[in-house]
Amino acid sequence: MSPPQRPAAEARGARHPGLATGSARPVSLARHYLRWLAALYGLLLAIAVGAAMVFVMWPMGQRAADDLAGLMHLSAQTWVELPPETRPAFEEELRRAHRLAIQPDMPESAAGAHWHGFYLLFLERALQGRQGRPAVLAHQPGPDAGEWLWTRLEVGGRGIGVGFDYARLTTRPLVALGSMLVAGALLLGLAAVWLARRIAEPVARLERAAAQLATGTDPQLLPESGPRELAQLAGHFNQMALHVRELLEARTTLLAGVSHDLRTPLARMRLALEMLRLKSDAKLIDRMDQDVEAMNGLIGQMLDVARGLDHEPTQTVSLTPWLQARAEAHRPAAAARQATIAVRGPADLQVAVAAGLFARVVDNLIGNAVRYAPGEIELTASVDEASGEGVVEVADRGPGIAEHDLEAAWRPFQRVEASRSPQTGGYGLGLAIVRQIAQAQGWKVSLSNRAGGGLLARVGVPRAGTTGAEAQRGRAHGTSSGGEQRAGDT
Repeated sequence: MSPPQRPAAEARGARHPGLATGSARPVSLARHYLRWLAALYGLLLAIAVGAAMVFVMWPMGQRAADDLAGLMHLSAQTWVELPPETRPAFEEELRRAHRLAIQPDMPESAAGAHWHGFYLLFLERALQGRQGRPAVLAHQPGPDAGEWLWTRLEVGGRGIGVGFDYARLTTRPLVALGSMLVAGALLLGLAAVWLARRIAEPVARLERAAAQLATGTDPQLLPESGPRELAQLAGHFNQMALHVRELLEARTTLLAGVSHDLRTPLARMRLALEMLRLKSDAKLIDRMDQDVEAMNGLIGQMLDVARGLDHEPTQTVSLTPWLQARAEAHRPAAAARQATIAVRGPADLQVAVAAGLFARVVDNLIGNAVRYAPGEIELTASVDEASGEGVVEVADRGPGIAEHDLEAAWRPFQRVEASRSPQTGGYGLGLAIVRQIAQAQGWKVSLSNRAGGGLLARVGVPRAGTTGAEAQRGRAHGTSSGGEQRAGDT
């Protein structure tokens, strides 16, 4: 009986204790930004309204209330000083021009002080300041039976009631302020929603693409647009997705190539074993030994591909003497194929490379030249005047590679040579190893056909003393396009 299956989240938490497995659902990025933006916009709106109240509406209200208080007090004082026969005309002029009315000997209002808007409070304070006693505004009918506001002013020893039409207060600052707050809150809320979604959408696309990648699905590449950081993030993700895609394709190709190339020697070994049961034959045993060596060579190159991204410390190498040492290592194999190797270059050129990985790159290129191009092989060390890099060139006068084969030739198990024999065409892994190492180290590798026949393999590496920025630029350019690479085999 099989044990019960644990939930995926629990199993993931068991494999990775650092991952949270709580049941609380996290808030979406858009909602998270919406909350912060709404709080920020609310704070900004409150500051704007407060500033408008303190620096605009408050002073204007005080000034307008002081003007009205002065007019009311002056009207009461003028009425007291006028002859009785001219007072009716004065009262009519006040009603017509200023919507003010006079009520002689007005009794004290029975109602106590009550709350008004801030403008009327300013008016009461201004009236109090002019007569030296509290002034209370009260609602009472006016001459036209409309709603008026009245107060009692002490002028010339008499209590003169002065009122004004409530319609004078045509402005409603509190209503305007409330309307502005509501409209501002709606507009800012819509702006916050739009901005939060706009900010979160690229990250949401990245999350969906990463989820596809995590499940093994090949995701669509993200648009590299928008703010710089998001565009760079999308670019890095696209590079990662393409790299994963290439790794998966290479894995499929490697497995298919290994299965194909191992099947032939295994079939020969099985046939030889059947024949050995009937009769012992030294030639069959030798043939089996050769097949074992071929299988071991294939497995060794497969391990080279797997080790292509190994890290190795960088060291300073004198390039021309180092090339001479590599040439000496290949001269026996070159002599067996009637090839010669010549080395040229300045004695003082130094480069900063991982020597072991650089040797694997150069050895593969020299091995390809020895295999495919009997004759003179030239190894040249120089400096690229444009980039300032150290350059190694491996030039031969072999048959070259057709232009339409250049792009596919450097893929694993892609053989330019028509036969399937490792003795004549190799395993198709040499330049796959070169490309993988060059990409990991940020070196520039290219291969082109030479005028007059032959191939020119070119490797650009940093010179000794190269700054970090220059090295980074070299990594940004990376290896050349597939059309400039040749996949040969060693």
